[in-house]
Amino acid sequence: MSAAPRTLLVLQHARCEPPGVYEDELRHRAIRFERIIAGESSRLRAGRAHAGIVVMGGAMGAYEDAAHPWLAAEKRLIAEALSAGTPYWGVCLGAQLLAGALGARVSRGPCPEIGVLEVELTDAAAADPVFGAAPRTFRSLQWHRDTYELPAGATRLARSDAYEQQAFVHGRAYGVQFHLEVDGALAERWAGVPEYASELREHGGQDAPARMLAEVHEAEAETVPLARRLFARWLTNVAGL
Repeated sequence: MSAAPRTLLVLQHARCEPPGVYEDELRHRAIRFERIIAGESSRLRAGRAHAGIVVMGGAMGAYEDAAHPWLAAEKRLIAEALSAGTPYWGVCLGAQLLAGALGARVSRGPCPEIGVLEVELTDAAAADPVFGAAPRTFRSLQWHRDTYELPAGATRLARSDAYEQQAFVHGRAYGVQFHLEVDGALAERWAGVPEYASELREHGGQDAPARMLAEVHEAEAETVPLARRLFARWLTNVAGL
């Protein structure tokens, strides 16, 4: 009998959007992972055996297949992984792709949600093997314009004032809309990307990049330990690593 795979697959949609604090936890635990940048690699195909899949965010929409043809292959990979029961951790776009793979509608939301904002857990989160370790409310960086409907059979785990869909679980698959993985160093990297800085200014004015950086730096004493604790529980309790 062959041994179970012990390597995670990490799918990024931009080189500047790595797993951040989650990657720090992977390296701390010496967990092997294969990183693929979607749209840049011919290795993105279904049928690869991994202990779990981590899918990060990106500026594109989960429904923009015409503009990003590689999305079709990624969606097939995600759907096949879910059918096989592979553990899944999706962040922002990764959560939206998960919702779509489960048959839920993904669409433009009524307004952008950007900045370090409060997230509130649902009652169901208290019994969850991952989110049961989180406080009832916590702060996290938000940066999205799209949203999703709760997939059939999924359990909502978190909400915010602007969006009811902030985290959910379906079997061994988790989707989180917020960017708890972003610490001050990664936020500075994002603020240095012209397109990202432009979006911040469009949403919040000329000083928005500096304001976002200050908020992330101020909150990271809270967000970094929480991000590592939640991801560690997914690694241990869900992925078995």
